[in-house]
Amino acid sequence: MFKTLTYSPNAQGWPSFYSYNPDWMIGMNNYFYSFKGGNLYRHSVNIKRNTFYTTWCAQNVPPLDPFTPTGLISVLNDLPLENKLFKTMDLVGDAPWSATLTTDLQYTGYIEQAWFERKEATWFAFVRNDGAIPMGPQEYPLRSVNGIGNSLSVVIGAGTATINFSINPLIAIGSIISIGDIVYFSAGAIGAGIVTSVIQNYPLGDNYIVIDTTPIWTIPIPTQTEYFLFSKNSVAESHGVLGHYCLFSLSNNFDTKIELFSAESELMKSYP
Repeated sequence: MFKTLTYSPNAQGWPSFYSYNPDWMIGMNNYFYSFKGGNLYRHSVNIKRNTFYTTWCAQNVPPLDPFTPTGLISVLNDLPLENKLFKTMDLVGDAPWSATLTTDLQYTGYIEQAWFERKEATWFAFVRNDGAIPMGPQEYPLRSVNGIGNSLSVVIGAGTATINFSINPLIAIGSIISIGDIVYFSAGAIGAGIVTSVIQNYPLGDNYIVIDTTPIWTIPIPTQTEYFLFSKNSVAESHGVLGHYCLFSLSNNFDTKIELFSAESELMKSYP
């Protein structure tokens, strides 16, 4: 797709890309004009924004107004030698945007436009991880991944699996695991399923978890002794995205005028 680039003398670079592709451009009397297909257009005077060069259709068919969403890309690069968790985003402006955050260590975090809340004239939201199931390699080193231990046995059912752990000696499942967490097995962290219940009643001899195995996994769950671990739901219990720097992109589908003054992130140093 062709883009129109604009040069900024102050920035000494090409900071903006526009979706329109004119045949000719000219400025006159404080207005910007462009020509397309033999027609003359004056910019920044219509109410509907991001819509350029109406396409005329067949007879009795309304004209098409090609709309293009607004996008912005920048980088958060404070303390570039430190590992950091980028936990939130706050936007100073009159409307929320959708956000995607990519770092050098953990690939993707995101915020949907509807998740932003307005607080003291700032749009605020916390960063969710991509929630990929099974998790990608970038999720392994996070503190939201926890080991349980070796299983005693695994009982496979229709779309479920019951993973039993020893009571004597005790393999404590613990209180951190909860419904909705994702269970993996072996050192390769192979997806097993999503936790539906956790049962720990030692007097009755119960020490097991039940998982939903209906998501598509690559390798069947072994029924013999195997090491199991789990990760917290990376959307509901996000720790942010981990990296030295964060490349973020913002987008919105507004066709009216909106203003964005700044984009910030709350971050904390990561202590491995």
